This record gives sequence, structure tokens and C-alpha cells, in this order.
Amino acid sequence: MSSSQTHRTVDAIWRMESAKLIAGLTRMVRDVGLAEDLAQDALVIALDRWPEIGIPDNPGAWLMTTAKRRALDLLRRNKVRDQKYTEIAHQMDLYTEDDVDQALDGEIGDDLLRMIFMTCHPVLSQDARVALTLRLLCGLTTDEIARSFLAAESTIAQRIVRAKRTLSAEKVPFEVPVGKELQDRLSAVLEVIYLMFNEGYSATSGDQWIRPILCQEALRLGRVLAAMAPQEAEVHGLVALMEMQSSRFRTRVNVKGEPVLLMDQNRAQWDQLLIRRGLAALERSRKLGRTLGPYSLQAAITACHAQAPSTAETDWIRISALYEALSRVMPSPIVELNRAVAISMAFGPAFGLQIVDELNAEPALKGYHLLPSVRGDLLVKLKRYEEARVEFERAAAMTRNERERTLLLNRAAECEFE
Repeated sequence: MSSSQTHRTVDAIWRMESAKLIAGLTRMVRDVGLAEDLAQDALVIALDRWPEIGIPDNPGAWLMTTAKRRALDLLRRNKVRDQKYTEIAHQMDLYTEDDVDQALDGEIGDDLLRMIFMTCHPVLSQDARVALTLRLLCGLTTDEIARSFLAAESTIAQRIVRAKRTLSAEKVPFEVPVGKELQDRLSAVLEVIYLMFNEGYSATSGDQWIRPILCQEALRLGRVLAAMAPQEAEVHGLVALMEMQSSRFRTRVNVKGEPVLLMDQNRAQWDQLLIRRGLAALERSRKLGRTLGPYSLQAAITACHAQAPSTAETDWIRISALYEALSRVMPSPIVELNRAVAISMAFGPAFGLQIVDELNAEPALKGYHLLPSVRGDLLVKLKRYEEARVEFERAAAMTRNERERTLLLNRAAECEFE
């Protein structure tokens, strides 16, 4: 394997393992900023050594063992200056590779939930929590996060640094809280798990359209939360949403790894067990007798798709109404964009295009590639192919995901032959 191929493989492994690695190290050193630094050190060592020695059979265990050795070295160097680190060092034994393999499947998995509660502490602002989550749990770069926020990269970098310093200065505990404290932090934790799942479902950047392992971890954490807080309707709503969305994974890409859009997916291959689990979770949310929140409403929308035999037989009028309700509880230009798609399916593309054109003036969507993508799709349905081609090319220039860029450029090319 060439050096460049090894580097690409290491990058893929890092995206899969970094969250667990940082969570496990945070449990050890009780400092999320230091844990990230140690994890990054292990990555640098891997980039240097793996091209020579080959990629280990268990790369996650190798990275954890390497990072932990770095931690011990650091603690030993600092023991005179900082007694706290010495005490931590005495509690730490080096993992064998088998130990780490078991930990990655067990205890460290629970550490992810502890880290989410830690990074969702109210000492951090909402923007800081989201940025830190995308960095630590989803493995996004500062540049990628900045694009998600439509903000300057320097702004996001400062926000992340301040957030880590605040958690350290305030000595925020690495634990899952109980009672009222858990309730107070629950909505922020749900948002973090939702973001984590979405990044896996449609990757912001890179060579892959989806990151199933990230989605599976988000779903696992959601199920754990549902068991911890069974009377919280929105926890069940989020689980329902993730279960039903996960049912489509095997149809979201073709054999070449290329994206397959919802309208073109083979619904017979959707995972019926996950759909049934999702519908049951949605029913548990409804039975709690509260007004449906944003996650339960999105789950209800997904249920309309999951229960429809085909795109043509989907209840688009109901979906439009659910998006209208969602826009009231969670006002967002992205919700409006999705509502435009539903309205176009229910009442015709001209009606959807009218909403999309109004969204063109929305500052928050200025760099959002799905706006021109949706507009291009509606223009195709109206047989305005030249305008559609321009929109697809504009969307392709905005996205950072290579698979999505190829899809959009192919759609632009198709417009030339219509």
C-alpha cells in the first residue's frame, strides 16, 4: 500500500475511532482538551509509522495504546509541577491490545454518553456545545464546522478552544448526571445525538456519502437515553427518527458507493425490523400525551415515507402539514426548504419553486448547497433545463462531499441532453 493510500486509510479510521478514543482518554485525564491533544498525537504517530509497519489488525486498539503511553509520559514529566496528574497516573495501567478491543466495545462506548453530557453542560453556550460536538464526536475539521455554521474558520476555532478551556476551568465532571440535572441537560444532549446521526447519514465532506458507524453509535446512545428517561416523549421521538432513517442505509448508496436519492431507492430493501422499532418508539412518544416536539414530528414525517409502498403513493399532503407544524415548533429556513419539496410533490413543482425562490434571500442559506440543488430539481420538473443545469453546477461547487459533488455534476450534465 502506498503512502498516500495509507494516509487515506488512516483518515478513514480516525473518523471512525476518534470519538471513542477521545472519550476514553477524557475518562482517564479528566480534561477533554488534553484528551483531544493526546488522540491527535497518536494520529500523527500512526501517519508516520503505519506506512512502514502496515495498518494493525485492530487500529483502534493501537491508537488507544499509543495515546495512553503519551498520556503516561506527559503525566510523569509533569508530576512535580502538578500533583493531580501524578495521582491520575498511579491509577492507569497500560492496555494490552485485547483489553482495548474489549473496551472499545464496552466501557468506552458508555464514555461517549458521559462525554456528551460533559460537553452539553450549561456553562457552555449552545453554539459552543454544537461546535465542540461536531469536532469531538463527529470528527469534523474546524473548516468543515465553519461551513456548517456559515462562519469564519477563525471564529469556530476560537469557540472550540474557549469551550475546552471553560470545561477544564469549571471542572465539569465526566459523568451522566441524575435527577433534575439530567432533565435540564436532556434537550442539549438530544441535539448533540441528532447532529451526530445526521453527520453519519449525510457526511459533510470526504469521499463517502454515509458514515454508518456514526449513525449506529448515535442510535445506540439514543436507545440508552430512552431507557434512562422513559417518560420523555422527545427521547422516544428521536429514537424513532433514527430507527426509521437507519432502515434505508442499504439503499442509500449503490454498489459503487454512489448516492441514491430517496425517490430512486428500492423500498423493498428497507429494513422492516428497524421500521417496526421506529414506529413503536413513535407510538411511545405519542402515548405520553404531549404535543409532538421537533424530533417526534420529524419521526412522523419519516413514518409517512416508511409506510408508503412508493413515492407516488406517499401521503405528501400529510407530510406538508407535518412540516408546517414543525416550522412552528422549530422555525428554520431548512425546514421551509423541506416543506417546499413536500408541497411540490403534493401540489406541483411550481408551488414548491415559489417557496424556494423566497428562500433565496435567506442569509442563513447563502452557502447551503441543497438550496440550489432543490431548485434545480424543481426546474427539471418544469422542463426549464438550462436554468436547472446552472443550479446543479452551483450546488456542486458548494458541497464538500465528493460523492455528492459527482451526483450533482451528473445531474447538470443530464440537463444538457434534455
